[in-house]
Amino acid sequence: MIRKKLPLLTFAVAAVLALPAAAQQPLIDNYGDWSAFGGASGGERTCYAASLPKQEAGKYDKRGNTYVMVVHRPKSGEVGVVTVRAGYTYKKGSKVRFTVDGKTVQMFTDVDHAWAFDDKADNQLVRMMRAGRELVVEGTSWRGTDTKDTYSLKGFTASYKAISKKCGVK
Repeated sequence: MIRKKLPLLTFAVAAVLALPAAAQQPLIDNYGDWSAFGGASGGERTCYAASLPKQEAGKYDKRGNTYVMVVHRPKSGEVGVVTVRAGYTYKKGSKVRFTVDGKTVQMFTDVDHAWAFDDKADNQLVRMMRAGRELVVEGTSWRGTDTKDTYSLKGFTASYKAISKKCGVK
């Protein structure tokens, strides 16, 4: 099944609804295929850039929302944390292939999310995304279904700069 990307405004609503209440933040602006959100909640600033895939491919009947998000929570020491939401539960112990313009980095999975292994890897992913044009995320569901999601990186750099400014991250 291949689904086309929903309009960005739809994504903005879906992204806010998919996050825990403490992480929901107002929209800063849309930049190309990325949206930037940011504000303070409970005394902590949280800012994030997020996008929906342009295409989702895999032999599945039903799948939840999927997106890539980069988060800043400076008070907690989290800067540029890259997260993938799969829209399904990953196969236990599986890795996600995060590929930007042909360069691949593996991420670890936990339930329906994937993350970089450490801060150094997060920094590498953000650098790749800022310099890249296309991101492909490949994963495997607990049922063994392989998926391949393709994201545009158009607007990522502007979105990342906006969340960095809003959260006071240099």
